[in-house]
Amino acid sequence: MNLEGITMKNILITGGAGLVGTVLTNGLKDKFNIRILDIKNVDGVDSYVGDISKLDSIMPAFKDIDTVVHLAGDRRVYGEWESILDNNIVGLYNIYEASRLSGVKRVVFASSQHATGGFYDVEPYSFIDKGEYDKLPKDYKPLDETCRIRPDSFYGASKSFGESMSSYYSDFYNISTINIRIGWVISDDDPSFSPSSLNLWLSHRDIVQIISLSINASKEIKYDTFYATSDNHWKIWSIDRAKKLLKYKPLDGAGPEFKEREVRDADK
Repeated sequence: MNLEGITMKNILITGGAGLVGTVLTNGLKDKFNIRILDIKNVDGVDSYVGDISKLDSIMPAFKDIDTVVHLAGDRRVYGEWESILDNNIVGLYNIYEASRLSGVKRVVFASSQHATGGFYDVEPYSFIDKGEYDKLPKDYKPLDETCRIRPDSFYGASKSFGESMSSYYSDFYNISTINIRIGWVISDDDPSFSPSSLNLWLSHRDIVQIISLSINASKEIKYDTFYATSDNHWKIWSIDRAKKLLKYKPLDGAGPEFKEREVRDADK
């Protein structure tokens, strides 16, 4: 599509039928030409059906794509190893191979704070995760991207694997990759139900913004990693790097108090 003389980038969103994919499609469709790859069709948008664990089944979706936003995979934090292997390890390799073979210039990889989620059990960060705010030292500082990889699950390990694989494809195949360690995108966009949601919330508006910024980021960025939450009162993870390098300006932020409710399937 050509809009007022400006050629819009062709964006493939893998896992586009899910919660985050739907939020992104709705938020980005006026800025980019959006195509969806998922295990089911999505009405009203250019979509392809394919299984990311099978390279041949997804190749057609990559034709003429400029940037891939890779969301697809098993998003269960405590998913079984066999599923994590097929969807998050083999599947990620296939996404990068399809990108390489199709001449894709950039991949925006949906990593996760679970790549470093082992810090949830380490003080003082555990105080935030448990809502024990009175125990938090006054000189506490959120963790940034220089902290060690510390996954809390097979899922978290698969995300750290993805960050490593993306580094390899950046160095050897010139595919620019921006890894976004996504916090928690919540179905009703209300984070006020638990300490974890207060800390991790990434609002619908803010995930649209940071993914759009990642798509349009300078070509000079060949490989980088950023934490992504809204500008929440309580933070385990710093978003200063994303603010500085991507010019991320969160529109939302969770307050300091929560009223506990049960976590619903749609939130996960």
